[in-house]
Amino acid sequence: MSTQRDRAERLRQLHLGPRLLVLPNAWDVASAKVIEAVGASAVATSSAGVAYALGYPDGQRISREEMLDMVRRIAAAVQVPVSADVEAGYGDTEEAASATARAVVAAGAVGMNLEDSGESGELLALDLQLARIRAVRSASEAAGVPLVLNARTDAFAARALAGEARVGEAVRRGNAFLAAGADCVFVPFVSDQEIIARLAREIRGPLNILASPASPPLGDLERIGVRRVSVGSTIARAAYGLARSSAVELLRGRYPDLASAIPYAELQALLASRR
Repeated sequence: MSTQRDRAERLRQLHLGPRLLVLPNAWDVASAKVIEAVGASAVATSSAGVAYALGYPDGQRISREEMLDMVRRIAAAVQVPVSADVEAGYGDTEEAASATARAVVAAGAVGMNLEDSGESGELLALDLQLARIRAVRSASEAAGVPLVLNARTDAFAARALAGEARVGEAVRRGNAFLAAGADCVFVPFVSDQEIIARLAREIRGPLNILASPASPPLGDLERIGVRRVSVGSTIARAAYGLARSSAVELLRGRYPDLASAIPYAELQALLASRR
């Protein structure tokens, strides 16, 4: 059986190619088991998806403890490496980032996302974010599991930036994050292929893109140098969308078409198998 350190190294290697690391995000044990069963090489959690499942809106409304309890359940249920989306670390300080990193390791995950926007929605000062990244690196290594740190920049969502300034700031922050100890740079909210290609060229390390129906095909993303693709809460929201449309149909007196439902016996068997 692999150790947590082994799984961390496996996840780190998956960022180095030769193939694109594709992460369908999970939000509970059942979704994680389903994603693993169809062949995913790792499971990444969706912070928004977990929050929704526990009755919270997105945006650090859920507590660190509740978020990491779900991560613990997922990590205990699957064989593949698990990367935890822990938003901005549940506090803007180095101490908060360090405490979150230790909690991620204790939960059994081997990777984590860390955002660079605070509770106000504005980008944190770069020096502060670099200190937080170094704190995560130090805390996880002291805990015995060097987490794969996916450092996220919200440059493309920042109200104070637009156009070329967003690209330049994403590159500036991404390279600084890597120099401070991050393993991968996550740049969400960009779908233009030329801009993504530029980010992949100018950021000197693995690039994670948040995919959407507007994104280039995965083969094109791999070709232009993207190393990791995730989808955030999209699969969770699609599942809730199916629940809504099915309920609407049923309340109108019609049986909904649920042809995509996993057979009862199959899901029972899947969840009976634990790591």
